[in-house]
Amino acid sequence: MPRALHRLSKLPARPATLAVADLGSNSFRLEIGRVEGDQIFRLDTWRETIRFGAGLDSKGNLTLAARKVALACLTRFRERLSGLHPSGVRAVATNTFRVAKNAASFLPQAQAALGFPIDIIGGLEEARLIYVGVAHVLPASRHPRLVIDIGGGSTEFIIGRGLTPERLESLKLGCVSMSQRFFGSGELHATAFDAAETLARAEIESIARAFGPEHWREAFASSGTALALAAILEGNGLSAGGITREGLARLRKRMIGAGHIRRLRLEGVTSDRAPVLAGGFAIMAAAIAGLDVPRINPVGGALRLGVLYDLLGRSGKRDSRVATVESMVERYHIDRPHARRVATMARALYVAGSSAPDAGAAQRVEWAALLHEIGFTVSHIGFHKHGAYILENADMPGFSAQEQRQLAQLVLGCRGGLQKMSDQLHDDDFAAQVLALRLAVLFHHARRTIDTPRIGVQVGRSVGFAITKRWLRAHPLTTHLLGVEGDEWTALRRPWRPLR
Repeated sequence: MPRALHRLSKLPARPATLAVADLGSNSFRLEIGRVEGDQIFRLDTWRETIRFGAGLDSKGNLTLAARKVALACLTRFRERLSGLHPSGVRAVATNTFRVAKNAASFLPQAQAALGFPIDIIGGLEEARLIYVGVAHVLPASRHPRLVIDIGGGSTEFIIGRGLTPERLESLKLGCVSMSQRFFGSGELHATAFDAAETLARAEIESIARAFGPEHWREAFASSGTALALAAILEGNGLSAGGITREGLARLRKRMIGAGHIRRLRLEGVTSDRAPVLAGGFAIMAAAIAGLDVPRINPVGGALRLGVLYDLLGRSGKRDSRVATVESMVERYHIDRPHARRVATMARALYVAGSSAPDAGAAQRVEWAALLHEIGFTVSHIGFHKHGAYILENADMPGFSAQEQRQLAQLVLGCRGGLQKMSDQLHDDDFAAQVLALRLAVLFHHARRTIDTPRIGVQVGRSVGFAITKRWLRAHPLTTHLLGVEGDEWTALRRPWRPLR
């Protein structure tokens, strides 16, 4: 068994080229970088402004037109990504995918068009990745910094020091959604600006105490909205540098004077930015006022660069998910020696039992085993159910929503009846993951080091299992538990049969 574990635990060779597809609410972007040591140098970028967030209907579903435009864009991205190693490509989807009611049914189509998996990331994970990207382009500093990123459907606020984010928040304020709601016709009236800024101030007020000026030394903004506002303010002499309250007040006056976005004649107002400029302006003005920011400096980097550096860490020895799992083991007071014993066996059994073991799946089985008793903090009774809920809903830096859901399903299946997850177990590889975890938990029921027997396992139309009769005779309780386990799989029409 240790030989199988060693076979899959070797890290893959670090890809020389990394790529990220950022599927935002305003635009879809593709960025490709070359790895040199611990640095990433930009090779190519591609951006398509598709206003995906504007494609939500009154019921919160993505319209057919929005889906068609998105799929066409993803198909073009696929051509550029062809030939890159899968371990060097990551696609992340943000607020619109988070809130769309039909996102789950659209996701498989989007992944087929792109040719790569798409991770829907939560707001706090988006904020973490944004900070990682910004921190890599700013000069080194020991002082805390505030970073604001106004996206199409959400705005992220981060305070960090060096390369480490310390406070994260995500608010449902976006330049697309705000522009639709208050400036949908393109008209620019004082009453609309007042209403938009009031709504944004009300949201920002909830985080003002934690993100006030006493907590940071400098403020930066990393979004396209911030870069556009800074260019407009500086290009038209409305600000000497950066984004200031006084400069925004002058810009507001100019916009209201124009009366309509089509009549706004200012240097730096581009055709693709103009439709969402007013909504982004309202959020920025509210943020500066609500957090008492004297000046915000625009900065590059942001989400895409953060994802690239996160990918670089995954291919080396700095995978943020490892740190998250370790932190959760500590925070939830998990019995570390016991969890490690279960994890070692579970990973090895998965490698042995799956017809085509996957390195990512093996890692998930190991993490699920390390965290399978996280629900003990709620109750020992039904701990696997409590654990599944925690893993699906907790803030887990580095993990996408899908990855958290997969961990949660594994922990849910680590004990108890299998009927509760019969639909998922039609997939042979997932069945192999669940079986491996269940057997590892079963064999370690006494919570101590065991004399590990030679185990044969195979998952297909049936579940094949083999262990020496001598070992079974010496362990009657484990033998009984294995019989019960066999009945569970047989009831799912996966007969439990002896391997020869």
